[in-house]
Amino acid sequence: MPTLNLTLLPQESYALVLALFGSVILGISKSGIKGIAILVVTLLALSYGSKASTGIIMPLLIVGDLFAILYYRKNVNWTYLIKLLPPMIVGVLLGVYVGNEIPVATFKIFMAASILLSVLLLFYWEYRDTVKVTSHWIFAPLFGVLAGFTSMIGNLAGPISNIYFLAVRLPKYEFIATSAWLFFIINVFKAPFHIWVWETITQETLIESMSLVPSTLIGLLLGAVIVKKIKEHRYRKLILFFTLLGSLAILF
Repeated sequence: MPTLNLTLLPQESYALVLALFGSVILGISKSGIKGIAILVVTLLALSYGSKASTGIIMPLLIVGDLFAILYYRKNVNWTYLIKLLPPMIVGVLLGVYVGNEIPVATFKIFMAASILLSVLLLFYWEYRDTVKVTSHWIFAPLFGVLAGFTSMIGNLAGPISNIYFLAVRLPKYEFIATSAWLFFIINVFKAPFHIWVWETITQETLIESMSLVPSTLIGLLLGAVIVKKIKEHRYRKLILFFTLLGSLAILF
């Protein structure tokens, strides 16, 4: 099994700060402030490199998912979870198969364009009857496959799933709880591929991941407090705003 290079940037203390800050942001995102996960992917990639960071982030994502599952356990909307999960698994498998064949630049453009288009559609749906759109049989499979694919390639499924849950107008706590269960299942499903197919999770990366767990827990607790203070009608707009910023951040 090849050894991943986990050497931090030349400014080692600076890179460590980026990694710690990224893990705090991850916790905040997983406990309910959706749309900021792109910052986590970027910060850890700057600290450890693109390939190594994908393995380091996986255990942290699962820790965050477990926290959200337990904390928001009474708010899951199983109907939408069941609709989105099977096509998302298909998307993950597609990502495993073609992931190494897609140039990074092409993937970034594809992701950013998909999210920007979806956000524009959401703004349009705000003033239209969205029921006809979101109840169409292709809606959940389309977003599910896209979310699974982007989750496997770059841990970037958050913006896609955000758009889906916003489109079907899930209330704040249902949004968070359903998303937590969805990504817990998907991240556990993805883990073996990272270990045995892509070999991005190793004993070395697990040690790095465990060193970031305390800062992730701080972010989880901080995010739970912030979510309580955000009113229902403002939460939807906040997530939409962060999702839009995330799509732009992917390009840069």
